[in-house]
Order: sequence, then C-alpha cells, then structure tokens
Amino acid sequence: MNETQDSTIVVNKLNKSVTSTFNVAGMDCADEIAAIQNSLNIPKIGRVTANLMSSQVQVEHDPDITRDDVKALINKSGVTVRDEKVTASFYSNNKSRVWLVVTSGVLLSVGLLLQWLASPPEELLFGLFLASTLLGGSLIAPKAYRAVKQFSLDMNVLMVIAAVGAFFIREYSEGAAVVFLFSLAELLEAFSVARARKAIQDVLSITPQNALVETPKGRFAKPVEEVQIGETIIILGGDRVPLDGIVEKGTSSVNQAPLTGESQPVFKQIGDTVLAGTINETGTLTVKVKSLFKDSKISNVIRMVEEAQSQKAPAQLFVDKFAKIYTPVVTVIAILLAIVPPLLFNGDSNTWLYRSLVFLVIACPCALVIATPVSVVSALTALAKMGVLVKGGVYLESLGKLRALAVDKTGTITEGVPKVVSTKLIKADSEVELLTIALSLEKESTHPLARAVVKYSEDKKIQAKPVHGFKVIQGKGIEGTIDSFSFFAGNHKLAHELGVCTPEIETYLKSLESEAQSVLVIGRKNDGQSYGKILGILGMADEPRANVNQAIKDLHKEGILEISMLSGDNQLTASAIAKRVGIDSAKGDMLPENKVEEIKKLMERHEFVGMVGDGINDAPALAQATIGIAMGAAGTDAAIETADVALMTDDLNQLAKAVNKGRKALNIIRFNITFALVTKAIFIVLGALGYSSLWLAVAADMGATLLVIANSLRLLNVEK
Repeated sequence: MNETQDSTIVVNKLNKSVTSTFNVAGMDCADEIAAIQNSLNIPKIGRVTANLMSSQVQVEHDPDITRDDVKALINKSGVTVRDEKVTASFYSNNKSRVWLVVTSGVLLSVGLLLQWLASPPEELLFGLFLASTLLGGSLIAPKAYRAVKQFSLDMNVLMVIAAVGAFFIREYSEGAAVVFLFSLAELLEAFSVARARKAIQDVLSITPQNALVETPKGRFAKPVEEVQIGETIIILGGDRVPLDGIVEKGTSSVNQAPLTGESQPVFKQIGDTVLAGTINETGTLTVKVKSLFKDSKISNVIRMVEEAQSQKAPAQLFVDKFAKIYTPVVTVIAILLAIVPPLLFNGDSNTWLYRSLVFLVIACPCALVIATPVSVVSALTALAKMGVLVKGGVYLESLGKLRALAVDKTGTITEGVPKVVSTKLIKADSEVELLTIALSLEKESTHPLARAVVKYSEDKKIQAKPVHGFKVIQGKGIEGTIDSFSFFAGNHKLAHELGVCTPEIETYLKSLESEAQSVLVIGRKNDGQSYGKILGILGMADEPRANVNQAIKDLHKEGILEISMLSGDNQLTASAIAKRVGIDSAKGDMLPENKVEEIKKLMERHEFVGMVGDGINDAPALAQATIGIAMGAAGTDAAIETADVALMTDDLNQLAKAVNKGRKALNIIRFNITFALVTKAIFIVLGALGYSSLWLAVAADMGATLLVIANSLRLLNVEK
C-alpha cells in the first residue's frame, strides 16, 4: 500500500524480445506491483512496467517464453490477468473484499461493546476478536505469505507480525483492531485509486467503438479500427465523431471540449476538419475519413496520457529512495526495542514487545510514498480534460516552478493569419506589376506572410509567372529569376543588405513597423543587367488574439515574473505588438539560434523558463527551455511529439490554468510529504515512550494515508 503510479524495473537485457501487455485485476497498490515484478524476475524476461492507473502490465520477454507462460507467472503473484480491460467499477470488482471487511468490523465492534458494557466470558471475547482477525486477515495473510516467499518485507508482513504478537501477549482486541483498521484502510485506498482510475478512463474513452459507414448498399456499423482512409461515415446529431475526417456534406455545431477543452461549440461546414472524440451537437454530417483510427488525433492524445502516467516526478523518485532506507531502519529499531531493554535493563518483555509492535506499524511508509503519485495522476487527468497534455510528472513539477516565459509571436501571440493592409509603389509601373512579381515568388514559399501575399494577389485576379532559381534566404526572404531578371521579396534587413534602402524608404518602413505592421520589400537585384531597385512595399498586419491580453495578465498573476516575446519579425513591429498585449519585453530579428541564446539568458535570471511556440519551427528553443510548450496541438501531430506540454487549442489562457494547476500540485505534494513525515516522527516518539497503542498507531498511519489521498484527489477538479 505504498504508491499508486507505475513501477518499472529492468531485470535483464535481451538481445531479441517481444512485448506483451496484460490487463490485470487486483492491482491496487505498490505491494501488488512489487509482487508482480518479483514473480517475473527470471532469465529471459527484461523490462517489466506496471501501470496502476490503467491496470496494465507490460512485459518485455524472450520469444522462447510464450504469452501464456508470462500470464501464469503474473497470476502467481496474487493478481488476475483478464482478457478484457479492467473496468473502473469499484464494487463489482471488490464485492467479497467489501463484505469481509464489513463483517470483520461488525465482529470487532460487538466484542468491544460487550467488553465495555458487561463482563462476558473471556472465551466469547477471544472468539469474536479471533473471528474478526481471521476475516480481515484473509485479505492480508496471502499477500504477506507471497512477500515472505520473495524475501520481501512489506506492510502486509508487518501487520501479520503485529497481529500475531498482540494475540501472543493476550491483547486480543488490539490485534483484531490492527487487522480490521488496516484492511479497511486498504479498501478505502483501493476505492480512491479506482476513482482516479475512472477519471483517467473517462478521458481515454471518448471515442465510440463503431462508426456508421455509408456504402452503395446502405449504411452499417463498423468497428472504428476497421474503417479505412477514404471511406464515408455518417455522424448523426448528438453522436460522437468516431474518426478524423473532412466534412463532405452538411453543417453542424461540434463540441470539441472533450479533446481541446474549448467551452464553445465550433461551427463545421463542407471542407472543415472534424476530429475523433468530439461531439456533433445538431445536424447530420457526411464525413470522408482522412486517417486510420490508430493515427487519429485522439489516439495520439490517449497514447500521450497513458505514457505520462509512467513518468515519475522528481519528488516521487526522492520519496521512493527515502522509503527504501526508512522502512528497514525502523524495522531494525523495532526488533532492538523488543530485545535490548528486557535483556540489558530488566524491562518487562511484554511491555517492550508491545512497543516494538507499535514501531512495526509505524514502519509503514504508506502516506509518505503515496503522497506524490496520486497528486501527479490527478493533476495530469484534470489537465487532459482541460485540453492541456503534460507528458509526465517531471514536467508537471516544472510547470509549478515556472518563473519566466519566452513566447513566439506569429501564431502564439497573434492570430498567425497576416493580411495585406497597405501597398506602396516605388519603381513599379502599376500595382499589377508589383503583385505579379510578389505572387510569383511567394507561391513557392510556405511562410505565413507568403500565404497572405498569395491570397491578396489571387483575390485581385493576378496571374503568377514561372520562377527559376528559387532560393530561400534564411530569416530574410526569398529570391528568384522571372523573365531573365533577378527579383527578391524580403524584410527590412534584406533590403539593407542588398543596398537598395534610401533614407526616404527607411523612414516609410519604420513608420509601418511602429504601427505593428510587417513589411515585404519587393525589388530587382543588381544582376549585372541593371541596378538594384525597390519596386514596391507591402504592409501586412497580424492582429493579436482576442484574449491574449487577459492571458498575459493571468500569467503574471500566477507568478510569472518575466514574459519575453521572441520574433523573427523586425524589432519595431515586435515591440509594438508586445506593448499592445502587455508583454514585458520583445526581441526582434530572431533566428532560431538567437532564440536559444535568449532562453539561456532568461534561465540565468530565473532558472525555470518555459518556451511557447508551434512545436516545429521553434524546436531548438523548445528543447533549450526548462519546459517546451506547443500551441494549437490539435492542429498538428508534430506539436504533440515535440513539446513537453501541448495546448490543444490556440488559447494562451490554457497555459495560465496549467501553471495554476502545476502550482497547486506542487503545493499539495509538499504538504503531503511534510504531513506524512511529521506524523511519522510524532508516533515514533510516542511509540518509543509507550504512549501509543497498536490500534492508535494503525489509525494514525492509515488516517494519514487516506488524508493525503483525499488531498491529492482535489486536483481532479477541472479549472473553469
């Protein structure tokens, strides 16, 4: 009863191996996990990963060992391998366990009442307390036996020793109370784990099992795993979308909250993308499938959530190491406590044996070890429901420690959809000439500014010309040959480098940039046939997102001391945008390597620094930061793969909520660990001095365990 996340050991390394996954019932705490790992600690079995939240065990094994062989070994540990996924229903999985604990408690209560109200025969009391002990102990003794066989000292062994010792010194009621309280606490702990497990399963089970496929012969249901790319599916109003696809017919409002956390439905029409797991609220949609279920957005999200549970937070790793030292040390002290005073100081053997049994109970590190994993899993689950995917406990802790942020401009602070808002002719004879050159060059580029130029030009019915020798000038612009002449389209910096910027043009460019416009300078290069010259200038505006000002305020409220915008745009434009939205500072003309250097400087000042970008173009900066955060991950699989944290929408407010949740998780973890340590220290002193009884020690230990679980489960609440 130690931890509620996964545990992983590497037994041996295999040159050739296969990996098998098993659904396991009865795996409720670290004792079962340890038993599974010990059972599988044999040659030809390598990595063993047990995930408590998904009730699954993954085993890497030699091909010579069959899946049935591995299954038999797991079953020997006391749990049960099932063919189907284990449901989160607590009572259905624990009926006999519940009634054994209840009956044990009733018998104990009857015995205590008789002892208090009357003077019944000692045989009757002994019978009631023994029956209570045997019923409750039937849940503990098998686990203790397996632990002893595996030369392991776990809490089940300590409790059996404590109960037997209590009966040995004729403290029957105490022995029965120890067993009942421990079995009750384990039951309540399993219930709490089941609650957290159900919350995760709710996140992972947001897609239907079947899709309504339309064929020339009619409509029929088909398992989502069997639907192929290009098939047509029908999504009725009120149904969940089973697969990613493109709307071919119909309009409707789609609730994307299960996937992205967005509160408002999104209107969908012909040509729009719908994602698996979202809910079609009104009209019927005809959708062409664009990806297999295993490659769908929701499948990637599910995989990421499941993997996140296997990543231990630094606090948990520390506690695990501490517990490995703590339990044996306290157990040795308990043994010495039973032996030394009677032998050397003529102490009463029964008295000191009793105190040593109290010490054995105190040796349980349940509350301490469970303090971190339940908090982490609860926070990760709540964040997933909010549309924020965090890849593990280590990144959750980093979120909670963030003190500074670096943010990309385009697509993060701004809409990422720039529009041409001004045109100025310099040497071009007409706007048509200018836009023809601009369109011809920019059609070859994938830059957001290029797409703005293409749309503006095509709306004006401009026709592009063939381009030869197309070349991208990194961070500056593009060039190419049109009708045997060399042309360029680029930023202010490129115009300077080509020597075509006059004082008048310089003044005009700066006036546009001070108004937060990006500039595109179009001109002829000095190619030996003619001198370089500027044909014209396009001004483009990329407006800040509607809610970004509030998001920046919220991030500051959450304790983010410095927010710096790193942009490839010019310094004047970057500064203008930053000022409009409340960002502390802005750096313009940033190449990827420059962004890395700026993040290093931020880390020198604040240590814990996050980088917010699109997950692809900002990859070096995302990797350099303490934690990389991708915006709009629902739009790209690469963003999910690249970043440590993925915001499923383009809403920066999600980040403020995620930081808040990370801070709460960190505070709860710290409180839980401190509370557990203080409780242990108090009862170690009380036990040594003889002021603690067995049942009180059990109640205190189990009470502390349940308190830290309940405290951790508060993190399941989703922030509005």
